[in-house]
Amino acid sequence: MKTVIKGFKYRIYPNPEQEVMLAKTFGSCRFVYNHILAMRIEEHKNDSKSMSKTDCNNFCNREMKKEFEWLKEVDKFALTNAIFNLDSAYQNFFREIKKGNKNQGFPKFKSKRTNYYSYTTNFTNNNIKVLFNDGLVQLPKVGKIKAKLHRKFDGRILFATVSKVPSGKYFVSFNVECEHSELPINDSSVGIDLGVKEFAIDTNGIHIDNPKYLKQYEDKLAKLQRQHAKKVKGSNNFKKHSKKVAKLHERIVNLRTDFQHKLSSKIINDNQVVVTEDLFIKGMVQNSRLAKSISDVAWGEFTRQLGYKFLWKRC
Repeated sequence: MKTVIKGFKYRIYPNPEQEVMLAKTFGSCRFVYNHILAMRIEEHKNDSKSMSKTDCNNFCNREMKKEFEWLKEVDKFALTNAIFNLDSAYQNFFREIKKGNKNQGFPKFKSKRTNYYSYTTNFTNNNIKVLFNDGLVQLPKVGKIKAKLHRKFDGRILFATVSKVPSGKYFVSFNVECEHSELPINDSSVGIDLGVKEFAIDTNGIHIDNPKYLKQYEDKLAKLQRQHAKKVKGSNNFKKHSKKVAKLHERIVNLRTDFQHKLSSKIINDNQVVVTEDLFIKGMVQNSRLAKSISDVAWGEFTRQLGYKFLWKRC
């Protein structure tokens, strides 16, 4: 048995009052992020000494909450994590520039007009709970929220991320430190050749078909997008069709992810050694004829799943 950090994601169903609190938290995190980013840009222009993330957090708690008292209404850890995430992006930009990486982007201001919202809160003093028997999740400042708890876990919660996706659904993801047992050693090994026509061919001669989920729904998606383009921007019909398009995109992603999780788990469970080819995906998608098919097959996500599952179960 060894200790690993796993993610568990559940759909939550907040009531109207909880939706308001979540909206306040999303907005407050965005506001603090933008305010601190503007302040750090200004200090950089004036060649002032750069503030640390702790200084920025203290400034938020001591100064910003005095000026903007509504920031006190939301979870303080959510604001702290927004500041710490900004600091990571800010430091990473200058670190990569010093290395000569000219493609590294500078942190951008967060827009209110987006379809995806999220914030992260830390576990402390039992402020986050998952009540499996009651089908409830407890979050700071929000309270107990109805949830679809389809998988149980046993471990120590480190933090939780609450998100609202373009389809209008709410989710919560927990990072949990838990014990994981390794699989027994076997003599099996496999090499995997990834492709577009067929998803994969392994060294045992097994051919795995490419499900081509995007192609399956391409006509339906195109029809919805044409209808959406004809709606008046900002109208109720425009918003309704935005959700319809988002739900179809979400279904395609979910089908693809489910297929890859099942396949990657089977490969790792059956083999002690797994070898895949090293693909330069960023360069390959420059081919305009194959770009859509390469993006749909999602080799990068599949190899990522193989990597972390191998570390969990075989190392």
